[in-house]
Amino acid sequence: MKNVILAITLLTISFSGWSSELYTPQAVLHDDNEKLVAKVRFDAPETGDMYVAAIAGGKLLFLSQSGGWTETPAPFQANETFQGEYPLFSVDAGQLPPGNYPIYQIVTVPKGDPLNVDNWIGGMGGLNSLSFSVGLRKKARVLAFNDLGMHCINSIFSIFAIIPPFNTINAQVVGQDSDGKPKLLDTDQVELRYSAVADSKGSINSSSVAKTDFWQHTQGLFGMDLQPGEGLMGFFMPADNPKNPGAQPLHYKTEAGWFSADGIPITPTDDAGQLNAYPMLRVSAYDKQSGELLGASDVVVPVSTEVGCNNCHATGEMAANNPAITWISNDDPEVQAQKDSFSQLEVQSQKNILILHDEQQGTDLQNQTPVLCASCHYSFALDLTGGGPQGQQKFRPTASQVMHKTHGELRDAAGNPIIPSGNDVPVEKSCYNCHPGKTTQCQRGAMKTVGLECTACHGGLLAVGGKFPLLQGGSIDGTHDGKTRRPWVDLPRCQSCHTGDAVDHLTGEGLVFHEDGIRLKQAYKTGDESASALLANNKRFAENDNTWFRNSKGHNGIACEGCHGSTHAIWPNADVNANDNLTALQLQGHAGTIVECDACHAPGSLPMTTDGPHGLHNVNDPRWTDEAHEDFYERDANACKACHGKQLEGTALSKMAATRTFKVEGNTVTLNKGQQVSCVLCHEKP
Repeated sequence: MKNVILAITLLTISFSGWSSELYTPQAVLHDDNEKLVAKVRFDAPETGDMYVAAIAGGKLLFLSQSGGWTETPAPFQANETFQGEYPLFSVDAGQLPPGNYPIYQIVTVPKGDPLNVDNWIGGMGGLNSLSFSVGLRKKARVLAFNDLGMHCINSIFSIFAIIPPFNTINAQVVGQDSDGKPKLLDTDQVELRYSAVADSKGSINSSSVAKTDFWQHTQGLFGMDLQPGEGLMGFFMPADNPKNPGAQPLHYKTEAGWFSADGIPITPTDDAGQLNAYPMLRVSAYDKQSGELLGASDVVVPVSTEVGCNNCHATGEMAANNPAITWISNDDPEVQAQKDSFSQLEVQSQKNILILHDEQQGTDLQNQTPVLCASCHYSFALDLTGGGPQGQQKFRPTASQVMHKTHGELRDAAGNPIIPSGNDVPVEKSCYNCHPGKTTQCQRGAMKTVGLECTACHGGLLAVGGKFPLLQGGSIDGTHDGKTRRPWVDLPRCQSCHTGDAVDHLTGEGLVFHEDGIRLKQAYKTGDESASALLANNKRFAENDNTWFRNSKGHNGIACEGCHGSTHAIWPNADVNANDNLTALQLQGHAGTIVECDACHAPGSLPMTTDGPHGLHNVNDPRWTDEAHEDFYERDANACKACHGKQLEGTALSKMAATRTFKVEGNTVTLNKGQQVSCVLCHEKP
């Protein structure tokens, strides 16, 4: 049992480095004749017992001194002082079924129990890890991405519905022409299908039918007679399509330039009945003529039911404690019919909300269940035809205004906001009262890692609710500048914080700079109650004009999300074992933004250039590091200084994406992941 507990610990904790590093020359293996190779390097001596472990088939296995794997904890090397480099194993990829294989390494005190973290030298900081991806074909690259990076659904649909099961994945396929140059493939060349795939924890989610009551109420909520398992746009979970169970097709959108599956009705309950807010689907590309599998990648399809209203609306709480009103008791039959306490509170809270609505608005919603909130209060997210507000929706506040503005204006007896908001308010006390959530932690990825809260981009409750008119440039297309913010439309933009480079970026009063002095930590000016998104003059990191990040493209038509990850989950996730990181690992061998030219280009096929994404030069190309970069500097010094700094001192824009070793002017130079590249690391400044 202890090794099971340890396995769970390994998979749920984010790790930091100690004085050693576990590494591999190749983390992504496509062909059977390739090898999984792992080594560990000690920068400072450590004395004790070295253990190497892997998780395969849901089991925690230990590497023995003989090179075999066993469930019994055994040291790989015992009672030694470790310094320098140690080969650990070399395994043929063909011996393993396709999948993801996390590897861990620790040193314990001599004869210490490896299942007791207290015995680890350096504690959790002494744990090294990496993950291998085995068995995905590479004749084409599949860039798969979720549209929003976070989706939530109601846990119960019998009373009212705000958000139905509706998740979207998009994908592009990059092949190569006869000259080895990358090209985007469309529906004339390839077919794409999505299927369920287990993550490194063994969690797999292939079906939704028995996991929600949604399909019992689709007629009452949406006027649609859906088959069990069918989403609002006709897509199914892989195991739920009665006519075609298994991998499901994506459809090609010519106007977008990618394949999509809109409205997949996934839930956060996996096939073993366990909660997993970050399940994965595999998107595979097949040759349209031969049916040959060309490539695949795994993508997180995030979903959570942690959107409960019970913090305030459960009976006895602040929004359901008026003694003049009869609230729902714990003995209510619908409450008692629920199988767990969370669902009981959710039913009670939802019924109380309808009681409160009827009391304040003179409606009779209690007798009209199930209620679709968006039938009266327009929701852009549920406008499946794009027709805009219809009928009575035109004369009522939008769903977002009702939720954000109304709740943001609530005050206690002393005049203080009941729900505080602002950049100095922890998200657990504001957004996570309603959004998922304190457990789900849907705000994640690179923005979370640097300490940004939701309000740093979106503003507070009243700003999101549209209480204050937008400033110039605040609306996505300029048509609502000076007017109310449009929910789901007038959103913050990448260029609002990434306003340029080290040579040319926004300056002035009211800007909140990151410590690097280049990027901003707030997408709007301090004092702007509307939180109107800033617009950059230098468009190096800007989205397409009048377009959200999630719909923008660059670099010859490649979707921004295909290289950076999904909104709210921009790569990398600080937890090295997070499912979010797997797509990048499969595409380029390490987590983070796709920066490796070889991910799509044939090695060595690119000329020396600074025409990469955002003005990037050739990455990990010895021709660039040894010779070509000097010529480019002499031609246009500012192009180099844009990322490497005005004094060529290195900046956040010149960080190493992975540890690499180069030959520079006859010398061997190793630069570590995260290191800011400056001239003096290899030679004198020009």
